[in-house]
Amino acid sequence: MSSMPGMDMTKPDAPVTTDPHAGHDMSGMAGMPGEEPSASEIGDTPAPAPPTDHAADEVFGAGQMAASRKALRHENGGMPAYSVLFNLAEYRVQKGRDAYRWDGEGWFGGDIDRFVVKSEGEGAIRGGIDSAEVQGLYSRAIGPWFNLQAGVRHDFKPGPPRTYATIGFQGIAPYWFDVSGALFLSDKGDLLGRLEGTYDQRITQKLILQPRVELNFAAQDVPANGIGSGLSDAELGLRLRYEIKREFAPYVGISWESKVGDSARFARIAGDRVQATRVVIGIRTWF
Repeated sequence: MSSMPGMDMTKPDAPVTTDPHAGHDMSGMAGMPGEEPSASEIGDTPAPAPPTDHAADEVFGAGQMAASRKALRHENGGMPAYSVLFNLAEYRVQKGRDAYRWDGEGWFGGDIDRFVVKSEGEGAIRGGIDSAEVQGLYSRAIGPWFNLQAGVRHDFKPGPPRTYATIGFQGIAPYWFDVSGALFLSDKGDLLGRLEGTYDQRITQKLILQPRVELNFAAQDVPANGIGSGLSDAELGLRLRYEIKREFAPYVGISWESKVGDSARFARIAGDRVQATRVVIGIRTWF
């Protein structure tokens, strides 16, 4: 460069820089890639109202296009849907008589409002049903992660049939725990409670380990149904399933159940077990 006529490079007057924006005023430019806009750049001005003039109205008519836009909204978010899930449908191997169990739910509705039916129960092989319940609930989304539910529950067994007013919640807690809880007030004035939680730990894309816990509570003794006050019974389970398809996954696992407090005393009086450990084999399916 020093050999170029008229150019003296021995004493530069300005520092050399590789910044392509050097010498340019960037103060008025916001939203550069990789940069978060400041609060002053975002501002607090309300968003403009959506446009009410539609070019298609001039061609097809405003009435016909209004009906088309309504159908479009219905088919892309407002259309009712349904789902049926059996989280547990299993054969239970245990000392003495083997047993079976189911736990499932189905719903019909939209993203905000739904009608939900839940059912769970168990029984002994060649021994009939030991316990069974059905719930009919109205479910309302109270946020992106949780639904508030209210309705009725009817118990067929154990003991005499009972009907309960029900209020509860169901959703996904932080770190993707599926949780639910409910309070049940019977037509006899008995107050019961239940908390459930599961977590899907993916070992591979198809192999999933699911811990499960269920706790049942009562505000008072209900001797007719073998329920004691306080924490009445608890279940801890661990199930390993393989998703042949997302909608069909056989599993194996182990389940430990125990009655607590007065519930255990009622079970001993009736000649029933207080604790049981079972190997379970079943399927988880939905459609």
